[in-house]
Amino acid sequence: MDRKLTLYILIGMVLGVVVGQVLNQSVPADVIKADIAPWFKLLSDIFLNLIKMLVAPLVLSTIVVGIAHMGDSAALGRIGVRALAWFITASLVSIGLGLILVNFFQPGIGAPIPDASAAAAAVGEVKELKATEFILSIFPKNAVEALATNNILQILVFSIFAGVALSAIGERGKALVTGADALAEMMLQVTGYVMRYAPIAVFGALANVVAASGLAILGTYLTLLTEFYLSLVLLWIILLSAGAVFLGKRIWVLIRYIRQPLMIAFSTASSEAALPKLFEQLDRFGVPRRISGFMLPLGYSFNLDGSMMYMSFATLFIAQAYGIELSIGTQIMILLTLMISSKGIAAVPRASLVVITGTLAMFGLPVEGVAIILAIDQFLDMGRTATNVVGNAVATAVITKWEGMLEVEEPEIVDHPHAPAHTAADGRAGLELDPSNFEDGKG
Repeated sequence: MDRKLTLYILIGMVLGVVVGQVLNQSVPADVIKADIAPWFKLLSDIFLNLIKMLVAPLVLSTIVVGIAHMGDSAALGRIGVRALAWFITASLVSIGLGLILVNFFQPGIGAPIPDASAAAAAVGEVKELKATEFILSIFPKNAVEALATNNILQILVFSIFAGVALSAIGERGKALVTGADALAEMMLQVTGYVMRYAPIAVFGALANVVAASGLAILGTYLTLLTEFYLSLVLLWIILLSAGAVFLGKRIWVLIRYIRQPLMIAFSTASSEAALPKLFEQLDRFGVPRRISGFMLPLGYSFNLDGSMMYMSFATLFIAQAYGIELSIGTQIMILLTLMISSKGIAAVPRASLVVITGTLAMFGLPVEGVAIILAIDQFLDMGRTATNVVGNAVATAVITKWEGMLEVEEPEIVDHPHAPAHTAADGRAGLELDPSNFEDGKG
């Protein structure tokens, strides 16, 4: 089923581009916007809504069960410290690489200068970026509200408290742990059903954007697109090479397993859309669910490697377009500002543009420059979203290996996508560092 799904997604991508381009060339733009684009958008929006339906219960149940079965509370803190160390390092590498390459390529030289109204209309009101407000937003005032709004960071905080509490009360909480375990199993099964619709959603997403903009627009921004995607390729090489230091030859196995989440993220430009499938594929790779359940939600808030490279790239691109020379010191300050302000943006629509706009205003750069990249933001978003998935997959696998918890994948389960879920989510072996706990594949 998995190989067929990969093929169908690829077919959906190709058909979406072809159909979108034919419509763009043969149907008036106002007709496409009013009568055709909404139907294509509907196809992808149904899929995204179904995915959002899965995220909150899947993250909640996975983290609660994983922590409740850990047994060693110190392990949670150790994994958290190692994860944040990896995330901060990866963030600095991503933003720093973007900074270096945009200075080397200088894609903004000669870029068309737009009017201010286009940027203002697209981005909307830009609030001042305050660290105190972001820190406060991490802690939920209402757990039900956090679940209802799919606030992954708040769900993570609540789930950690719930999991630790269930672990502390022991036998009295067993019924709730069993229920959460069953909920995780059920959500994985539902994920399998939803993923069968993915090729149609991919078709609709790409047909919509190509019908509206046409492939000709890519030629107008060819320099920016080429240099940005080349930068992403270099970032992928760095991330995968760092992963190979820990994982060895198994890095190739990881790449093979994350193909589907990558294609879903790329074609829909939504990291959230790839999350349930990424959970499933990391199960197969040998990551216990109690680790991926903690790492991925944390990574979706603090480890957006593609988005961070994009923000540093785009900010300096705009400065170049307006002929503004920035000193190295100012560029480093911009880098550090983006490093802080980019955290927790995964669930915010057009969040990267909002952060870029706020950073431009903070440093006295022309905010209207955001309009330069609006026309191709969807195409840029596809690349940076796929990179976010790669970064989080590598980080999760590396931390698992670092903890001595990486299990041997089982090739015979490839045709049964939900078979390993119980083992991965269950975690009854605890989170000790003794590798002998996992020699027989028990999780």
